[in-house]
Amino acid sequence: MSIRLLLVLSLAGLLFGCESAQVKEEEPVTVEDLSTSSASTETTEDSGAQTYGTDDGSTSIYALDDPQSPLSVRIIYFEYNSNEISSEYRSTIEAHAAYLSQNPSTTITLEGHADERGSREYNLALGESRALAVKQQMLILGASSGQIRLVSYGEERPAIEGHDEAAWQQNRRVEILY
Repeated sequence: MSIRLLLVLSLAGLLFGCESAQVKEEEPVTVEDLSTSSASTETTEDSGAQTYGTDDGSTSIYALDDPQSPLSVRIIYFEYNSNEISSEYRSTIEAHAAYLSQNPSTTITLEGHADERGSREYNLALGESRALAVKQQMLILGASSGQIRLVSYGEERPAIEGHDEAAWQQNRRVEILY
């Protein structure tokens, strides 16, 4: 008898639970083109959204795209098996550090890379060591630690495919990504 009662209660619960839901018709949505209106000048500070790779307006974002600016150089190359930054990249690192210090809401990623020689683990550590060396220089020159992220790809993302010194030289690098 209790099995029948349990079965009846289960079916009743199933029937009440399957009650059809009413579908409410929504009004059509209109999309406004804001590309020419004054509303397009709203900043992320007003909207409350968190963004990465933007500036706070104190230095023009166009300086990053100016081919004459040292900010346009975003790759630092290294010698074989080294994380020592060559003196030829000092002005590049200074320019990026100054840009970061003038634009505290800007964040960058430093990607460390290595050529294919060496073990996978060694190359990951070398890529990280190179990115860390660039970060330390930027911190000394005024950037803040929270603005700089590090990632190492080791030999996994070569800039040039090849098994000669010309390819290896292009793959031993740190890329600065805004």
